Amino acid sequence: MDVIRERYELSHDRIREIAKVQDVASGYKDYFKSVAEFILLVTEACDNRGKITGLEELRAENKALYADILGERYVVSYANPTYACEQFGLDMGRLLSFLYAEIRAMIPYAFERGFEELAIRMELFVEIYNAFAYAQSEAAVPNAEEIKDTLYWYVSDYTETASSRRVRSLVDTGCDFAVRIVMDSDLNDLRYLYQYGEYISPDVERMAQYLGALPDERIQLMADTYTEGYRIGFVKAHVDLGKKQTVDMHYMLGFERVVRAAIANFEQMGLKPTIYRCENTIFSKAVVRKKGYFGADANKQFLYDHKDDIALFLDKKLVNRTLEALRLAYEEVKEKAAVYAGPAVIEVFGESPFAPVSKDEVCSLNAEQQKLSAELKGASQNIVSQYINEEERSFTIIAFPVPSIGERFVEIFDETIKLNTLDYKTYERIQATIIDTLNKAAYVEIKGMNGNKTNLRVMLYPISDPGKEAIFENCVADVNIPVGEVFTTPVLEGTDGKLHVSRVFLNELEYHNLEIDFKDGMIAGYTCTNFDSEEKNRAYIKSNVLYHYDSLPMGEFAIGTNTTAYMTARKYDIANLFPILIAEKTGPHFAVGDTCYCRSEEVRVYNEDGKEVVAKDNTVSLLRKTDPSKAYFACHTDITIPYDELGSIIAYSKEGTAFPIIENGRFVLAGTEELNEPFE
Repeated sequence: MDVIRERYELSHDRIREIAKVQDVASGYKDYFKSVAEFILLVTEACDNRGKITGLEELRAENKALYADILGERYVVSYANPTYACEQFGLDMGRLLSFLYAEIRAMIPYAFERGFEELAIRMELFVEIYNAFAYAQSEAAVPNAEEIKDTLYWYVSDYTETASSRRVRSLVDTGCDFAVRIVMDSDLNDLRYLYQYGEYISPDVERMAQYLGALPDERIQLMADTYTEGYRIGFVKAHVDLGKKQTVDMHYMLGFERVVRAAIANFEQMGLKPTIYRCENTIFSKAVVRKKGYFGADANKQFLYDHKDDIALFLDKKLVNRTLEALRLAYEEVKEKAAVYAGPAVIEVFGESPFAPVSKDEVCSLNAEQQKLSAELKGASQNIVSQYINEEERSFTIIAFPVPSIGERFVEIFDETIKLNTLDYKTYERIQATIIDTLNKAAYVEIKGMNGNKTNLRVMLYPISDPGKEAIFENCVADVNIPVGEVFTTPVLEGTDGKLHVSRVFLNELEYHNLEIDFKDGMIAGYTCTNFDSEEKNRAYIKSNVLYHYDSLPMGEFAIGTNTTAYMTARKYDIANLFPILIAEKTGPHFAVGDTCYCRSEEVRVYNEDGKEVVAKDNTVSLLRKTDPSKAYFACHTDITIPYDELGSIIAYSKEGTAFPIIENGRFVLAGTEELNEPFE
């Protein structure tokens, strides 16, 4: 630690000097002065831990740290690639904007007193500054390739450090920075929110205030629903939870009262929590799907602008280095990884929808890098699965609204609790009726209406013993809360047609008129109407839905049955704000990527009637037996057609007998009539 603090202090002293005098070409003086002053602002926040005690002072400090990317300030911020490129040209602008974005990642480390993470970024800034200061003449600047090379080695050199810290925070309960905030703070005093170093918006404060005012019984009900779903997930998967010791918890700041109650529940199951931060550094990007704990987004466009900064550096050598670092990180904690039980996630919804602005100045992966990115994603998951056995873990996800959803927040919150606690026995019975019918089918046809162009044929797994086997799993309120779907792994061969949704939010990003064409179960084409350019539309989908793969299989076909959730969305006009967790229950949905049984295909799954779910594999996932590197994609994105765009779902037997399940957006199969009652 002494060596790290010495590095920190030496860099700090040098940056104080840079903030006063910039011995660089005149066009770059303001950049280095501004970034140096920002670093000093962060280090001052580090020094102030425990010294600033007033709520208004804490608010002011928090706003000052994030001010440069808030609102209109972002237009003229060096963190904005467009502005940086206007000042320094495309190549140098991208590099210096990336550098500033990486420097901005120092904020939470200052609150965690992570001096090594602070020091390595401060040293990087000094090194880049020196390259400009030591240019041959006053007007000279270093070559962009020289700067890029320095940044490349920063990424390569510290990949191992970053991987080790990230993996340890997942499985080691000794990494308890957030746990201590949750368990030791006075949660009725909003000052606790400012201990994290995350951006605290008025909405986050309002959430904490609202939950702080709820009676203990209400909080306990929310926690019990959340943790019981987790426990039942292990029971249904026939996995012994008693062999596990840790659960990692994900939540948005403001939910600490629920998290604290859930921790007590998990302790009764023999589990201790790990709670890690959702990072946004070059080593770990979480732009379209957050993992860990997180505050408000100071600027979603800023996060989106920098999500592909790795394109500045990604090559085969860096891929190999990253995979090596990940393997070493897990090897260091393999005993702890073996007793990790899986994630317990609290999602939120109600924030203003985000449709990103497409910018030519932002970094993007070229064709070769897209292949490398996909390779890295898949190979990383292969390494993780060697230390965390997917067949011996589970998860749960629950969602709640946040105050920014609107004036009727309290009503919507109460309705969401009702949704999360619907009688699962009713849905279990009705869904069993649907499954019994689908067990007779060879394929299902799904067609849209009211302008929806969906026209799909989904092939189903052929079962040999209908008395003992089932094609679809009966999903009630366990790992995916709330209740309401039956799902299967489609047969890829013969699964053809178009999937269309007029408007959908996937991983917090908005899509207009999303169309995906399938041929033999694989994505054969795709488009949307977000941008004027078809090239940009396709690039948007490839990056954020296909995750740079050339194609993905249809990994899941499901029929959502939670018409109560659908009508709640209609009543409050919040359908566009629902997370996929709830949205997928409000109509049929189709997942692209891995199956729902990814890496746990050998675990035997049974519905409540005792029938075994046998449709768990497709011809891609079966490659795990011969070529595991081609079997999985480490992604699974659900796309839902809402009932008001759904013309019909009709199952057909091999002989051509039709079994209508939904027509004109209403359930017509005998035994499912109750599902139409919310529509009335």
